[in-house]
Amino acid sequence: MTFEQMIENSGHIVFFGGAGVSTASGIPDFRGAEGIGGRKAEEVLSHSFFINRTEEFFEFYRKHMLFPNAVPNAAHYALAELERRGKLKAVITQNVDGLHRRAGSNIVYELHGNVDHNYCMECGKAYGAEYVMRSRGIPRCACGGVIKPDVVLYGEPLDLYMLRMSNAYAMAAQMLIVAGTSLSVFPANEIVDSYMHNRLVIINDTPTEFDQKADLIIRDKVETVLGRLLNK
Repeated sequence: MTFEQMIENSGHIVFFGGAGVSTASGIPDFRGAEGIGGRKAEEVLSHSFFINRTEEFFEFYRKHMLFPNAVPNAAHYALAELERRGKLKAVITQNVDGLHRRAGSNIVYELHGNVDHNYCMECGKAYGAEYVMRSRGIPRCACGGVIKPDVVLYGEPLDLYMLRMSNAYAMAAQMLIVAGTSLSVFPANEIVDSYMHNRLVIINDTPTEFDQKADLIIRDKVETVLGRLLNK
């Protein structure tokens, strides 16, 4: 059965995506980036670094995590179209760029948060990404409190509601499309492992931890594969 046939014959599709979904929008995988003084992104984007070296955290964050000119690509728009057709029931994403929502997807579970959402750690007032981008040094609220991005930093727990809903949707899916992720770390491996049917499709340039479980593997760019659906 082809990818298109699987979609045609499925009424309850769930999509799970990683960094590879947004690279065509000009957003690189930050894991390869070096932070302050040669430190890796995982160290700089940690809770402890944010608390202890806040100004340096934001120096890195503005450069590597905020892309104000990024726009959704064909993959994002194709998924939004599948939702409009009643086929796609949910998007689960490891990305924090908010591009799925900008493309028109409504049911989106952002496991690691969203850079468009920021809040004052003192009074809770909400701020957009533009405010953080334009600020200098440590972004502060009118009350004087530090503004924190509403993203999950290393060393912070995942939102349990997001995780539970993601697992529930994966378990209920007739077809699970996984794209742009190696599936090598939690919670990606747990979510995909919870899928119980026989239409698991993996779209990725390189092998993943779940290739042996997949019913169909497509070695191509995510935006290329999903983009074809826009013309169907």
